[in-house]
Amino acid sequence: MTEDPIEPPLGVLLFIPYRALENRVLEVLGAAGFDDFTLAQARVMQRIGPSGTRLTELAEAAQVTKQTASHLVDQLERTGYVRRTPDPTDARARLVRLAERGTAAQAVAASVVADVEAEWRTHLGERRWQQLRDALTSLREVTDPYR
Repeated sequence: MTEDPIEPPLGVLLFIPYRALENRVLEVLGAAGFDDFTLAQARVMQRIGPSGTRLTELAEAAQVTKQTASHLVDQLERTGYVRRTPDPTDARARLVRLAERGTAAQAVAASVVADVEAEWRTHLGERRWQQLRDALTSLREVTDPYR
């Protein structure tokens, strides 16, 4: 008697392709010379907005403590990926911004993401690709506090 394989929960099915994408991005970044940051640092770095982001916002978006986010940003700053600058809207606050090296790494990562998405689009076909995007976009309404 053979048992039916257990179907993974939806959360796992969502995580598997994301993890594959993340691994691919890190692999290509490493090959391009951006091999001196961790996955945790990358997850914080990818949440830095174009005009900079406050540390408290980075911690919240990355779902880590402010102390953890500060430690990760310190490491990224030492390796030249980010810099801290005064916040023009609040003299007491500072913004974390991408430095030149971070911007260069971000461009490589964006290219890899575009390549992977193109592969997934080809694999799924246009109709299913759009359905997937539409469904995930709709889920943001109830799952993403940063939408």
